[in-house]
Amino acid sequence: MAEGKKIAVVGATGLQGGGLVRAILADKSAGFTVRALTRDPESVKAKELAQLGAEVVKADLDSGPSLRMAFDGCYGAFCVTFFTEHFVPEKEMLQAAALAQAAKQAGLKHAIWSTGEDTRKLVPLTDNHVPTLMGKFKVPQSDAKGEANKAFTQFGVPTTFMLTSFFWDNLIYMGMGPKKGADGKLVFTLPMGDKKLPGIAAEDIGKCAFGIFRKGFDLLGKTVGVAGEHLTGAQMAILLGKELGQEVRHDAMSPEEYRKLGFPGAEEMGNQFQVAQEFEQEFCRARNIEGTRDLNPSLQTFGGWLAKNKDRIPLS
Repeated sequence: MAEGKKIAVVGATGLQGGGLVRAILADKSAGFTVRALTRDPESVKAKELAQLGAEVVKADLDSGPSLRMAFDGCYGAFCVTFFTEHFVPEKEMLQAAALAQAAKQAGLKHAIWSTGEDTRKLVPLTDNHVPTLMGKFKVPQSDAKGEANKAFTQFGVPTTFMLTSFFWDNLIYMGMGPKKGADGKLVFTLPMGDKKLPGIAAEDIGKCAFGIFRKGFDLLGKTVGVAGEHLTGAQMAILLGKELGQEVRHDAMSPEEYRKLGFPGAEEMGNQFQVAQEFEQEFCRARNIEGTRDLNPSLQTFGGWLAKNKDRIPLS
């Protein structure tokens, strides 16, 4: 690879983007440099990246001109949006379009768009066994990201579409870790029945993105799914119990029950789990583990991730 290929990383202080920034900075031999994009260059995380050697630049997904300036002079960009900040799929698509337009205007050679399946291609809106949400979505976040793929294509941006998986980090940040039941024992709830769910450590998504950039143009125009492991809820519970040093039971709650839990995003997540359960083979096949390891040789297993992060998982 030629020297000095600068990668603009959207969401550089987040989990995915942060993983990519650190991967680039850790491998000086690959010929890449990094421009870390953030809304707040004065934040603690942004300053940490600057100290590590990243060029930190202010940019906002709601400001096309700021994205255009941030992408200027770069070889490539890692593009991601943050649905859980607003829960508005239309905003998600507008932000993706702004990213695509800025990438085109800047003349980028390679963009990676962190995306998901448009689940309406699997479960049409007319099929009500998975409830329709917001009038036109089954899984708003995933559907919006999948629909936004066309923005990169229509603008003619050389793009690799990266399908992500369930973040194991959700056990830390989204309150999805084991909780004490009425009998005082830990219960891990995952409404997947006995089906396997592709999962991954969020930082490994960034490392996989680095692997895609390192492959050059080989993956342009292609969809690449990434996962660390495909595991059932019961298998995850066993591994949780092993690392936490106490029994963890699996509650294979139905998606219908999960949708009624009442927390923000419960309906959407219930739908996501239901679609992933019903289309287990399609979701797993799209996220090949050996292919992921080829991009990221240090790919973590769930057990390996737990060994490093078990003390960060809230259990109450």
